Amino acid sequence: MPALTRRHLIATSAAFLVVPRMALAQDPQAILRAAFNNWRAETSHAVMEMTIRGASGTRSLTMESWTKGRDTALVRFTAPARDAGNATLQAGRRTYVFNPRLNQVIQLPASAMQQSWMGSDFSYNDLTKTEALVNDYTHRLLETRRAGGRNIYVIEAIPKRGKPIVWGKQIVTVRDDYVLLGQQFYDQTGVLVREMVTGKVRNIGGRPYPAEITMSSVATPDQWTRVVTKSAEFDLALPGYLFTRSNLQNPR
Repeated sequence: MPALTRRHLIATSAAFLVVPRMALAQDPQAILRAAFNNWRAETSHAVMEMTIRGASGTRSLTMESWTKGRDTALVRFTAPARDAGNATLQAGRRTYVFNPRLNQVIQLPASAMQQSWMGSDFSYNDLTKTEALVNDYTHRLLETRRAGGRNIYVIEAIPKRGKPIVWGKQIVTVRDDYVLLGQQFYDQTGVLVREMVTGKVRNIGGRPYPAEITMSSVATPDQWTRVVTKSAEFDLALPGYLFTRSNLQNPR
């Protein structure tokens, strides 16, 4: 094959590789989906530490999480002893909690989804936000800027009419390698209520990952919840029983 033809084929192949990423950069919904796919993949298992700084002091917890798809997740606390065994299961639009002291599984009603999760600044709704933020909102790319040699996308998400969503809008910031950098939550009057910020990005499980995220309220900036991912693996085989109510209460 002549050298010119070979160069032409290489250039054409490279163009096909570049075009999808360029097209994706113009679609804010696709950017958000790619960011959450980077966060959870098809399946994931992670070990995390959660630090809660509240009005009465600071406490730390250790937990494991498993996810499957976009709307299935299990989080189980392993330390300290007083919190070990507490667990939350997200199964589609349903959320269940297990309290080992009561030895009871409870399905949370929709009215409870905005309540604090384990006394943190995260709500139960935050655990189920992946699919909702992508599908239950309309999206607009507000800004593309450069920082640290990368493109940064700033996306406005407005709830679709008729969806049971408490927020008036969200502003989400995503890096061009689909690392979620930040998320701002506004009430129905357009006032910023709380904010989640990625403090550190590390390579975890073979991908760039938001290794440290902090959620805080605008009203109480000195109080916050920070989650640090210590280790994670992605696209692994998970047993079918893992995301069941029986395993939530009696883990195998």
